[in-house]
Amino acid sequence: MPEAIEIQLKKGALELCVLALLHQHDSYAYEIASRLADAIGMGEGTIYPLMRRLQSDGLVETYLVESTAGPPRKYYRLSEAGKKSFNSQSAAWKSFSGAVNDILGGAQ
Repeated sequence: MPEAIEIQLKKGALELCVLALLHQHDSYAYEIASRLADAIGMGEGTIYPLMRRLQSDGLVETYLVESTAGPPRKYYRLSEAGKKSFNSQSAAWKSFSGAVNDILGGAQ
């Protein structure tokens, strides 16, 4: 896949992926970044600006958890607005990806 297309696809799906991970369980940014790096090859530096934006948009909330190995960790959880956004984006993604898969299947 040409690199530019791959990057745009990843950027388009990144917020939904973060919301999906937080829908599964609360997490801290490094853990989210690691999961995304392993799953879709997103760089770690991409996640921190996104987490700040999600927080300022009211889609996630934060809280601190004491750590035995250093300073407290900032955990993220979905807010009510974040849960609604996840459900909406998830439904839109399923519809869109299903349509793309149908088109791709017919082109082979």
